[in-house]
Amino acid sequence: MHALKKNRPLRRIVLASAATVSGMVMLLSLKPHASPAAALAVPAPTGSSSASSGTGGTTTTGTWTVTGDTVQTRWGPVQVRITVKSGRLTDVTAVTYPTDNPRDQEINSYAIPRLRSEALQAQSADIDTVSGATYTSDGYRQSLQSALDSAAS
Repeated sequence: MHALKKNRPLRRIVLASAATVSGMVMLLSLKPHASPAAALAVPAPTGSSSASSGTGGTTTTGTWTVTGDTVQTRWGPVQVRITVKSGRLTDVTAVTYPTDNPRDQEINSYAIPRLRSEALQAQSADIDTVSGATYTSDGYRQSLQSALDSAAS
């Protein structure tokens, strides 16, 4: 009897190859989970700034609180609020940032404080991107710049 007829190794090779290709196609078709409801729940920005009081944005101590534009990133919206006192940036708070899944929460738990400290140190939006949080860093920088622009005017 012929060797190929006895064990049918060619059939096993074809089946193994087909299973491997099918598995790779299924693996590559996986996409990260994104919550469409969370994207719809974010209100559209109505303006580039909001004041801390109803009298033109200033208080008796010369302190301004300005909220920057909401920047849509690949993983969700990013928005910051700044406090300027006597011409100096005294506080930066991330109002909105991606928190839809545990990975977003993990990344932003170290990225947001680092971005805040760099902004306060630089006193501008000229800050470095946090490694592993590129999209959040870009959105943070853009929102910060819009808040600084609004505070300057």
